Amino acid sequence: MAYVYHAPTLTVDVVVFQVIDGRLHVLLIKRKNEPFKGELALPGGYNAAGDTTRQAMDRVLKSKVGLSRADFPFIEQLYAFDTVARDPRGHAVSIVYMALGNNLECHDSETTQEPAFYPVDELGDIAFDHEDIVAYAVERLRARITSFTAVFALLPEDFTLTQLQTAYEAVLGRKLDKRNFRKKFLSFDVLEPTDKYYQEGAHRPALLYRFKERKIQPLLRDF
Repeated sequence: MAYVYHAPTLTVDVVVFQVIDGRLHVLLIKRKNEPFKGELALPGGYNAAGDTTRQAMDRVLKSKVGLSRADFPFIEQLYAFDTVARDPRGHAVSIVYMALGNNLECHDSETTQEPAFYPVDELGDIAFDHEDIVAYAVERLRARITSFTAVFALLPEDFTLTQLQTAYEAVLGRKLDKRNFRKKFLSFDVLEPTDKYYQEGAHRPALLYRFKERKIQPLLRDF
């Protein structure tokens, strides 16, 4: 008997992270159609024939959440999730991208699906296997900021050392010693001071820093 080959469906999902009020948030939509109609999910869609997964990602970002690739200082392909039963409609393989940004604002349109940012540590159940995908992405992000300078994408161009530490704490999920953090990070020689200061309330103005290069680079040693 001849073997009949049935190709799985190819989809693309995007995990968008940013830090809001000192906590790591992920961008979710409210699904309009079954399965999981009305439930929260990662923005995603089908990868049409003739499109690369990056082109499919661009379409998903624009149509589902009103953002574009230009809104993100850092995007990378995360993983291929291919568990057979991950989609009740049939075998679907999802190529997942991780995108990092700062001060992101979604732009509503006729096709967007109520995009909003939710704290990662309060997600609960979300559609498909997206809870597992977010958990995997958090671990990848932690690796990226402890061995590389990916944290730059979660910060404005100019930032204080306190804001830098807050971003690290948000991703790592734990408090860091202020003195040790600053000493260690400045020793990596990836920052440069600006001639500007940040004033908040009655506190002493804080010197603003920036990364020497706003691109991912290896740190001298793991943070």
